[in-house]
Amino acid sequence: MFTKIRNRVEAGGGEGGFTLIELLVVIIIIAILAAIAIPMYLSQRQKGWRATVQSDLRNAAVAEESYFTDSHPSSYTTDMATLESNAYGFHKSADVEISAPTGDVNGYCLQADNVNNSGDIWSLNSNTGEPQPHACP
Repeated sequence: MFTKIRNRVEAGGGEGGFTLIELLVVIIIIAILAAIAIPMYLSQRQKGWRATVQSDLRNAAVAEESYFTDSHPSSYTTDMATLESNAYGFHKSADVEISAPTGDVNGYCLQADNVNNSGDIWSLNSNTGEPQPHACP
């Protein structure tokens, strides 16, 4: 096959173009590369959404602790507006939805999900201190 192509190029004659077989081979190679790359891209997007939720949960936990230590030692807040006020400076990402926190003097639980990745709910409990891939108990 390569000999035919080389002979055609050296002779300078014939039609200067690609054969149907050569075009099909190129299309097949592109399809194989796309079949490998697309799932990897989707996986990376999902990891990014999860990282955003986890980061927002950690930031909300810092705001909760700030609320508790700032002359409110009787309990943690259960109001997101309080955490998002200027006093505690918590600003969540645009795509993350954090439900109203639950809490009392013993601790709190924050729950969030990303609207782009619905069904992937994460929670952060004051006892564990790390985001977990499930809803608050």
